[in-house]
Amino acid sequence: MSASNYAQKMITTQFSRKIWNPVRKAVQDYQLIQPGDRIAVCISGGKDSMLLACAMQLLQRVSDIPFELIGLSMDPGYAADSHTQIERNIQTLGLETTWYQTKLFDSVNRETDNPCFLCARLRRGSLYTKALELGCNKIALGHHFDDVVETTLLSMLYGGQVQTMLPKLRAKNYAGMQVIRPLYLVRERDILAWRDACALTFLACSCDFAANARKENRLESSKRYEVKQLIARLEQQNDQVAKNIFNSVKNVNVDDILGWHKGAERHTFLEDYDA
Repeated sequence: MSASNYAQKMITTQFSRKIWNPVRKAVQDYQLIQPGDRIAVCISGGKDSMLLACAMQLLQRVSDIPFELIGLSMDPGYAADSHTQIERNIQTLGLETTWYQTKLFDSVNRETDNPCFLCARLRRGSLYTKALELGCNKIALGHHFDDVVETTLLSMLYGGQVQTMLPKLRAKNYAGMQVIRPLYLVRERDILAWRDACALTFLACSCDFAANARKENRLESSKRYEVKQLIARLEQQNDQVAKNIFNSVKNVNVDDILGWHKGAERHTFLEDYDA
C-alpha cells in the first residue's frame, strides 16, 4: 500500500473515532459545506493542514453534497529546504496544490511586538485574495479543537472578553468568501498520533521569529504556550477541562453575566434587574 493510501486509510480506520467522525460531525453540525462550494484547502506544510487536506479529499469521495476542492499553498519566503520538504510531503500524501509566491516573511520579520498576529492577518488576507482569483467561495483552515479552547482562554485571561474561534465565518472585506474549519472538533494529540502512526514529518513555522525562538528555547515564553501548558496541567486532574472550556462558550446564560454586546450595541444586567 502506498504511503498516501495508508495515511488516508488510517484516518477512516484506526483514527475513525478520534479524527474521521469529529470531522464529519463538525461539517454536519456547523453546516460547513453547501452544494456547489468550491473550497480552497490551505496547505501550509504543518501537520494540521496536511491532515485537513487528506480528510477533505476523503470527505469529497463519500459526501452526498457535491463540492469542489483545490489545494492552495502560499510560499511566504520559505528557505529552499523548507519548500522542498512541503513538496515532498504533498507528493507522499497524494495531494495536489497550487503554489503562489509572496514576501510575507519580509514584513513579519521586521515586526518585533506581535509578529504572529501580523503573520496570521497578512496570511489570511493573501489567501482570501488568491482563493477568489481561483473562483473559490470558501477557504478551509486547519485550526483544531485545542486552538479553539486556547483562544477562548487567551481572550479571557489577556483580552478581558469572552470570545472564541468560530467554526466558520464570513470574510469582512472579501465579498462572497468564507472561512471553514473542518478540524474544529479534532484534538491536537490525535493529529500528532496520526502523524506518528504514519511515520510522517511535517514543517514547523519557519519565519525568523519562530526559528530563533526554537534555537534559543524561547517558545515557552509565548502566551499561547503558557495557556496550552495550563490546560494540560488541569487536564491531568480533570480530563474534562478542555471540553468544559469549549462548552462554556456555547452555554452562555445572559441572565448570569454582567454585560454583553452584539456589534456596537451594548447591554448590562441592570437593564432587566427591576423588571
